[in-house]
Amino acid sequence: MVSRRSKGMSAAAETVRYQVTGMDCSSCAAKIEGAARKVDGIQDVKVSIASQIMTLEVDDPGRRLPLLETAVTDLGYQLDRIGGQKGANSEHDHDEEGDDDHIPDLSHVTPAYKRALWIVVLLNVGYGIVEIAGSFIAGSQALQADSLDFLGDGLISFLGLIAVGWGLAARAKAALLQGIFLGLLGLGVVASTVYRVFIEHQPESLVMGVFALIAFVVNVLAAVVLIPHRKGDANMRAVWLFSRNDAIGNLAVVAAAGAVWWTGSQWPDLIVAFAVAGLFLQSAWSIIRDARSDLRQAGR
Repeated sequence: MVSRRSKGMSAAAETVRYQVTGMDCSSCAAKIEGAARKVDGIQDVKVSIASQIMTLEVDDPGRRLPLLETAVTDLGYQLDRIGGQKGANSEHDHDEEGDDDHIPDLSHVTPAYKRALWIVVLLNVGYGIVEIAGSFIAGSQALQADSLDFLGDGLISFLGLIAVGWGLAARAKAALLQGIFLGLLGLGVVASTVYRVFIEHQPESLVMGVFALIAFVVNVLAAVVLIPHRKGDANMRAVWLFSRNDAIGNLAVVAAAGAVWWTGSQWPDLIVAFAVAGLFLQSAWSIIRDARSDLRQAGR
């Protein structure tokens, strides 16, 4: 694959790749891209939520990359330079046999940290399944949509754990299947919510609220598990931000339950369901888009 030389970049520009640890949604990728673009000499930044890889072009890497790494780690993410970088004038950044160049040094990921990540995966996927069951018991579309957020976070973290050492193409294929699966789940929630618009049905507000409150507690527990394994104040902020965003969704479902009880109407439940499902579908599309881009980059 021929690296593109951006306007204004020097002849010595290089294509550099990093493995990014700590992303769990498309907004994370957007934040990292924004921080990287603010560093002078950095161009063509792309962060893939599918493969968890950041690719960029840089002139004078020795001077620019430390600034880039500081900017990204200050947001709370871990960067690991992927070996086998080639210059921008190189004819190919990698080929099929060079796919191992995409394997980063993850020696900093200790066994204790891996165990913590597995706990987070189990919390997210496990409660996602429980909440799906709860959504049928309560007859709540908002709970059903919120359960997808748990499943999505858990599956992204799971892919990040099992795909360490995989080549770019293998990670992208796995992410593409994951994105399609999550997208189909999201469309199913949207379809069933649309159906509820035409079928009068008031959710069980008490059951709905209880499951949403438990979801809030699960997100807090996930943050507590990860905090001891984060380094520095910036990473603590990142854990807080992830947990805060998920907790806002949980509390929105709690608020919808209260509104259903207060008004005797199903509309608060449906409105929150559409909002959460819409955000989820956006994330699923980001995974699919990035995975397809990674597959093209891998030449498959």
